[in-house]
Amino acid sequence: MSFKTYFIACLLQFRAYFGWLPASVVTVVMLVTLALIAFYASHWMTRFLLRLLSREGSTVARKIVLSTRRSVRLIIVLVVVISALPAASGLSWRTTQILQKSFVFIAILMVGYSAIKAFRIMTEAYLSRISLSEHHDDIIVRSHQTQIKVLQRLLEILVGIITVGVALMTFDSVRNYGVSLFASAGAASLIVGLSARGLLTNLLAGVQIAITQPIRMEDLIIINGDWAWVEEITATYVVLRVWDWRRHIVPISYFLENRFENWTHNSAAIIGIVYLYLDYEAPIDALREELQEIAKTCPLWDGKVLDFQVADCDAVTIKIRIIASARSALKSWDLRCDIREKMIKRIREDYPEALPRHRLGMVTAHMGREVTAMGEDEISPPIDRPPPRPHSKLAKPTGPKGKG
Repeated sequence: MSFKTYFIACLLQFRAYFGWLPASVVTVVMLVTLALIAFYASHWMTRFLLRLLSREGSTVARKIVLSTRRSVRLIIVLVVVISALPAASGLSWRTTQILQKSFVFIAILMVGYSAIKAFRIMTEAYLSRISLSEHHDDIIVRSHQTQIKVLQRLLEILVGIITVGVALMTFDSVRNYGVSLFASAGAASLIVGLSARGLLTNLLAGVQIAITQPIRMEDLIIINGDWAWVEEITATYVVLRVWDWRRHIVPISYFLENRFENWTHNSAAIIGIVYLYLDYEAPIDALREELQEIAKTCPLWDGKVLDFQVADCDAVTIKIRIIASARSALKSWDLRCDIREKMIKRIREDYPEALPRHRLGMVTAHMGREVTAMGEDEISPPIDRPPPRPHSKLAKPTGPKGKG
């Protein structure tokens, strides 16, 4: 004799013992009693598992049991009640079928819900362990975070769709509709594909981003001229956090169809540039030594790249280009500001002749006289003026009209 047959026989004996009551009342009392027994049995089972897991030190399994205990208790109660429905002769056949399908529907939904919660706890535990591990560069951590988070959301959507679909198939009307839908799979797939084209595009883009990873969690990218950090990657969109705490909500397919800058794709280290505009009298060698002293006392500099170059010049100033490397983009920004402030302070205090200035030379030329050579105290070169021409206002009048 199988367990199910023995269980049904026990229930029939229970009903026979209370034969003096109406059949419907006996059935309801029987089902409620079985539900209470299953509930308290699952409660004691949960407490026993929690004590056992606390002794073994399994934190992840303990969290899974704590988060899914209510849904698991409900599943156990529903399974027991569904198993007892064949012995519920006090109810009509239609009522029994409705209760059975409803309980199966709820049980399937609870199974899918419990599976999603358990998978979410396992992924969070894995990400926490990865983030707490020591790495010289956080590229590995952010790569794992991106893959796990994107795949987690895709799996949750997939499990949710399958769970709801299986639960709905318990009803005859929905099952018949599903069969007819599969029979016309070509037209149905075309209609669904056209109506959900944007959703499917973003879902497939999410899978591709999880594999190729053009962006990762906490990557620093440039979008629409703004610095932004990748704060969250969902199955269909990406949340970008701007430096002033604004948020850009961008479809995930954008990062596969458009160009953008990723400053932390292979490494968080970056080289920053500082420009200074100085006078031609600026002592280049002395300022280069000043830069070396400033960089050595700055903790933001990583000690790898540092240079001082004359990048360009014009009629008034020379353009100084300073490059310095830092471990991240934020540190590079602070490093550039620090170098710029300290270099300006040193130039203003120790080398004021290096500050930009405009030169204006004034030479007084007498009419008809040659300008003498420039002396030592003069600041402008000599001017070789051509002699006045006849049409010039400076020319002396000649001829009959000039005799006057």
